[in-house]
Amino acid sequence: MLDFELLSSLIFLVLGVGFGMVAFIIVNRIRNTSASDILSKKIKEAEETSSGIIIKAKEKAVSLLEEIKDEEKRRYQQLEKQEDRLIKKEDHLDNKEKEVEKRETVLSSDLEKVKQVKQQVDEMRDAIMLELEKVASLTKEEAANKLMDQVKAYEEKNLAIALQRLQKERRDEIEKQSVEIITTAIQRYARSHISEITTSSFSLPDEEFKGKIIGREGRNIRTLERLTGVELIVDEMPDAVIISSFDPLRREIAKLTLEKLVKDGRIQPAKIEEKVEEAKQELTKRMQEIGEEAAVEVGVYDFPIEILQILGRLNFRTSYGQNVLTHSIEVAHIAKMIATELGLDSEVAKKAALVHDIGKAIDHEVEGTHVDIGRKILKKYGVDEKVIRAMESHHDEYPYSLSEAYIVTTADILSGARPGSRRDSVQGYIKRLEDLEEIATSFSGVKNAYAVSAGRELRIFVVPEQIDDFKALQLARDIAKKIESELKYPGEIKVNVIREMRAVEYAK
Repeated sequence: MLDFELLSSLIFLVLGVGFGMVAFIIVNRIRNTSASDILSKKIKEAEETSSGIIIKAKEKAVSLLEEIKDEEKRRYQQLEKQEDRLIKKEDHLDNKEKEVEKRETVLSSDLEKVKQVKQQVDEMRDAIMLELEKVASLTKEEAANKLMDQVKAYEEKNLAIALQRLQKERRDEIEKQSVEIITTAIQRYARSHISEITTSSFSLPDEEFKGKIIGREGRNIRTLERLTGVELIVDEMPDAVIISSFDPLRREIAKLTLEKLVKDGRIQPAKIEEKVEEAKQELTKRMQEIGEEAAVEVGVYDFPIEILQILGRLNFRTSYGQNVLTHSIEVAHIAKMIATELGLDSEVAKKAALVHDIGKAIDHEVEGTHVDIGRKILKKYGVDEKVIRAMESHHDEYPYSLSEAYIVTTADILSGARPGSRRDSVQGYIKRLEDLEEIATSFSGVKNAYAVSAGRELRIFVVPEQIDDFKALQLARDIAKKIESELKYPGEIKVNVIREMRAVEYAK
């Protein structure tokens, strides 16, 4: 029984193993068949996909080739068109060149013809001129000169007489009216005028102060000269120091500083700096007071403080020895009286006259003429435009835009030209006379020239054979214009051309 069970177990085991192996083999075959199918399917799909890509690539390549061919064809067509245009342009240029060559040939031919015609005309003209000269017994130049001499001789005398008569009538009328007005103005203005020269020396209490001013190793005097801009000379005069500077304001500051140092008694660099500043402040205040006094004297009350301060600086400026502020006050009085006599604006005239030289207060500090500087100052501080226009013409730098401008110029000339108002050196006086005579003798036909009446008149003697009456008038004008353009002088200079013709004959 046991054996039967064992045998049955073995049989069943063998059968189970056999069935398992058979099942394993069947399963493996089924799996292998499924994987092969899937792989075959994937391969088929890949082949189909690659075929599609290849087909699309081929189609794209064919499309690109067609586009490239089209582009190449289009460019080729453009090149052909450009080539055609270039060929046409070359043909056109060739034609133009041929036309130009033809024109040059024609012009050369015409030029030769013109030259021949011109030569014929010249020959005919020369022949005609020779024939005329033979007939008239005169050359071309002689005939022209003779005609001009006849016309000149006929008209010159009448023209000279007419000009002299007109000038005399105009001069007499103007002088008659102007003398009356100017005489009245000068008679009414009776201000005494003294030409002042700013002092250049300062008196010391004793000689000991010279040593204090010099200081140890000269440090005091160097400090004083540096701060004031002057040169101090201590060994020129006893008990005095000479102050030397081209600027009167600097000399005045140095003088005030020395006065303060002498009163204090202590002279050292620090004290010198302190006193120099005090002197500058004091001088500024004094200049404002001087400007206010000048304006009140003339009757001007509406000028800004800055204008009055600059006006006060003119008290320390001189021109030909004449105090500029005193000159300005005098010009203002004369201008006011002339304007009143003529019925013009006396306020504008006197204000313009008072400030006509205000630019001289700072003309050494600012570039430009004193007229331009004065105009800028007056405009800066808001002075009336009429006053500026009336003062800007007193040296003929600007046109006379107002009637009051003529009055200011006239008053300026009267103040500067009257005897004793200005002082000049002997060398300057002689030099001015020599310049006048030199200008006159520089003209042809002048025999001698003499400056007389202190340079107020220039008498010129001419050669009568070279200068006739008409030329004498013109010569006087030319010399006067040259004097105006080259010389500076107050007032006016009379140019007197003298032509003397003497005819002597003896009766036998």
